[in-house]
Order: sequence, then C-alpha cells, then structure tokens
Amino acid sequence: MLNNAQKLPDEPAELKKLVGTLADEVKTQALLIEKLKHQLTGMRQHRFGSSSEALDQLQLSLEDEEVAQAATEASQEPDRKAACDPKSKDQPKRKPLLKHLPCHEQVLSPGDACGDCGGKLKTLGQDVTEELEYVLGRFIVNKIVRPRMACACCETFHQAALPSRPIERGRPGSGLCW
Repeated sequence: MLNNAQKLPDEPAELKKLVGTLADEVKTQALLIEKLKHQLTGMRQHRFGSSSEALDQLQLSLEDEEVAQAATEASQEPDRKAACDPKSKDQPKRKPLLKHLPCHEQVLSPGDACGDCGGKLKTLGQDVTEELEYVLGRFIVNKIVRPRMACACCETFHQAALPSRPIERGRPGSGLCW
C-alpha cells in the first residue's frame, strides 16, 4: 500500500476507502504483534522460568495427595523412624578392590597420649583407606588404617593425617600415576 501512496486518487470517496483499508491493515498488524509478544513471553517463561511454574494442575494435585498420605502414615507409625538403622541409607559406595591381590596394611596411630593434656586416648573406631599400587610388575593393595581416638580428660578427638596422594580422594597410588 505504501507504493500506492504516490498514486493517490483525487476523489474523496476513494480516499476514504483507502484510509479504511490502511486502518484495517494497521489493526491486523497490531493484533499480530500482540499475539507474537504473548507467544514470546510464554516461550521465555517456559525456557527460563522456574521449574515450579511449569507444573500443570494434575501434578500439583498428585503432590497434594502424596503429602496428605505421608502425613497420615507419619501419624499412624511414630516409632517407625526410631526402628530405622541410620546406616541403612543408600550412600554411594565404591566397588571393593579385588580380593586376590596381595594386601599391605599400614596403621597410622596418633599416639597413646593426648597432645593437649597428656591423658590416655581410647579408640572410637577407625577409617580404612584402600589404594591400588603397581610395584615391580604386579599390583598390590595398600590399606591405610587410621584409628579415631578420643581423650577421656579433655574430650578432644585425635586422628593421624592421611598421607598425601597423587589424586585427591582417588584410589590409585603413586605407582599408577605416571
């Protein structure tokens, strides 16, 4: 229609008709722009909005039912938590090293007496770290045992430090890390 602006008709009726068609065209384009803006905000919200806003009503009602069911179960069996073993949680564990490999055990003790007060230490438990080592053409397993000890007098905990390793929190020893 802009190309037709140079060839405007001289009659007022044709000019009114042209103005009417241009107004209709502007109105349809404005509606299209509003529709596209609405779609764009919806897409942005879906893409970048928080995930809780993306849940539909069915999922929300299912969550409400699960919460209600859990509340009734908790009220019916209050002793159930006490009966659970705290060590039964699913914790990620590494697979044990092969049993047929020769094993060298090294015990790192913090000592018999407390470094702070000189009191006697008693054993609370121990941490065992296994490390795979390659020595003279064969593999061996180094077990580093570090007892956890507590002083009865000053109630402090003592444990020997783990020796430095080539890969922090890793299993390979220095013979495997070239």
